[in-house]
Amino acid sequence: MRRLLIVLFFACTACAPPGVQEEAPVNAADVMFLQMMVAHNKQGHELARLAESRELPQKVEQLAAAMRATQATETSTMTTWLLQWEQPLTMDQEAHHAHGGTAIDAQKDLTRLRRTADADFPRELLNALIAHQDDAIQFARYEKGSGANPAARDLAEQIDVARSAQITYMLDLLDS
Repeated sequence: MRRLLIVLFFACTACAPPGVQEEAPVNAADVMFLQMMVAHNKQGHELARLAESRELPQKVEQLAAAMRATQATETSTMTTWLLQWEQPLTMDQEAHHAHGGTAIDAQKDLTRLRRTADADFPRELLNALIAHQDDAIQFARYEKGSGANPAARDLAEQIDVARSAQITYMLDLLDS
């Protein structure tokens, strides 16, 4: 379990503490990445919070708690950067489609999971979280290939590595 927590919090190393990045370049891909990830992390937090109200295996419960903490820290950092760059915290949902983004909508998963029987909930939650984390990886990879800001690109790399490890861990939980 210690290995899991290290992997889950690995993405936070770029998050502490956010410094002013006035001299670092910022482009539209950096802004779009942060805006999409802020919304994405908030939805991930909602998905993981569903674990609080259900009886779950300890590893799934710990995973959900660690994901909530990690994503809250990332969201705080990304919000700070957007404000420092004098950029809006959100963007038009249709705007990112032209840049290779995907729609961010976890409401269907949330509704479905709330209705899921207790016996099926751990498996369904893990499947939803795997898909959610894969979306974060895709956003991060777009940033790594198109972003200009070194801190945002570093965060994207850490998100890619950490979320990939989380998916592997969750797949192992599904197989056990």
